[in-house]
Amino acid sequence: MDPIGKIMGLRYKSHPWHGINIGKNAPKSLIAFIEMVPTDTVKYEVDKESGYLRIDRPQKYSNVVPTLYGFVPQTYCGKRVAEFANEKTERKDIIGDNDPLDICVLTEKEIVHGDIIVGAKPIGGFRMIDKNEADDKIIAVLEGDTVFDMYNDVSDLPQLIVDRLKHYFLTYKDLPGNPSNVEISHIYGKDEALEVIKRSMDDYREKLNNLSSLIGD
Repeated sequence: MDPIGKIMGLRYKSHPWHGINIGKNAPKSLIAFIEMVPTDTVKYEVDKESGYLRIDRPQKYSNVVPTLYGFVPQTYCGKRVAEFANEKTERKDIIGDNDPLDICVLTEKEIVHGDIIVGAKPIGGFRMIDKNEADDKIIAVLEGDTVFDMYNDVSDLPQLIVDRLKHYFLTYKDLPGNPSNVEISHIYGKDEALEVIKRSMDDYREKLNNLSSLIGD
């Protein structure tokens, strides 16, 4: 962060998407911003304009997020993330969802509220397609966690944990009587997760450059 940014950060709260550094060792280890925790009974989401958490919707049914859940700062799911999804699914119609990259962080600790940042180690992910939008979910472990820090790839995890995460993401938007528009085409390992993160970082840099040109920077 530049000196002016540091000074502004002392006076004002940094925007979680743009003002928090992803970390110098990204994508192998990174900072994640956590919006929701397993005890939440409503879905919280960062308001893109203000940076504050807002209630997106109450959870009407029994779906409860099974891990810490949020996004990776300074990432953007744009054309590079979409191109990778098209390549892996052998499709041509997938586009980016224009949001930061989602991440779920496994930990054995009971963390009772979101709006926090954590150090996370990516180990895999789900290639989730929402209608025709790439909506990847990176799976990570909390750095230094007593139980989960030993896992280095999603293939190392107990199958029950993977199934629980998969079930949540396939059903949390469902409403009775309505068809589901969500699919998970692949469960991928660490190497592919790092590639998705790299692409989302590049997409973000391009988006930021475009914004800079608009304001004459």
